[in-house]
Amino acid sequence: MDRLLYQRNLSDHTIRSYGTDIDEFHAFLEREGLSVGTFKYPDARNYLSSLYDKGLKRATVSRKISTLRSYYHFLIEAGVVENHPFLSLPFPKKEKALPTFLYENEINALFESLDQGSRMYLRDKAVLELLYATGIRASELITLRRDRIDFNYMILKVHGKGNKERIVPFNESAKASLLEYIEHFKKHIDHNDALWLNYRLEPLTVRGLRHALDMMVKRSAENFDLHPHKLRHSFATHLLNNGADIRAVQELLGHESLQTTQKYTHISKEQLRKTYLRTHPGNQKR
Repeated sequence: MDRLLYQRNLSDHTIRSYGTDIDEFHAFLEREGLSVGTFKYPDARNYLSSLYDKGLKRATVSRKISTLRSYYHFLIEAGVVENHPFLSLPFPKKEKALPTFLYENEINALFESLDQGSRMYLRDKAVLELLYATGIRASELITLRRDRIDFNYMILKVHGKGNKERIVPFNESAKASLLEYIEHFKKHIDHNDALWLNYRLEPLTVRGLRHALDMMVKRSAENFDLHPHKLRHSFATHLLNNGADIRAVQELLGHESLQTTQKYTHISKEQLRKTYLRTHPGNQKR
């Protein structure tokens, strides 16, 4: 766990997932009367089958296998074991599920449905504006500090995965909402040394953010699940649908691989229809 934290700079959430996966693996070893040293490749295949028997998604199974590969690399380096039973074990093929996103009219309806009488209306509006304007992750939003917001140039300095920093621009609408929120809650923001506040005027957590988004949807007439990543998906999809360069979107999202960004190149049926009507020669008047 120390190596994951200090050498690989993984997030607390990822490290907890590693710990859970390793604990589950050791429970399997105990049930089977095995140890990390006696565990061999055939046992690894049995373990893979046991994960599928639980009905886990392929992405979850892949993560657990990846965890145990890293674990055995560590054990070999430490001289605890000699063989790596997971090295030749194939990863499950990835499920090709497209990211879900909101259409522009759904985004507009969400903003319009915000309860202006709510104590946290200004916060909710600023949160929505910033998530949709920048596509930043929930963890990046929660850890954002005022001194990392440049209102003159309208850019954020964001600490992303692996403690990597990137610059993300935001728009006039997000700027206005942020300034209004900060001005109204300035005393409590200063007292907590945290930009985002919960209903008790204490620092907002990622869990609290998800709850706030759930409440926004419940107060609206829209029928969909809303989580920070759906706004991130919407941000990327709308940029690409409107002609943004995919490498620019990759940079804005903080993706290391272009392949990760390419999943957002799916387009809405309406966008597809518009493109067809605009570009197909047969649609031109003769």
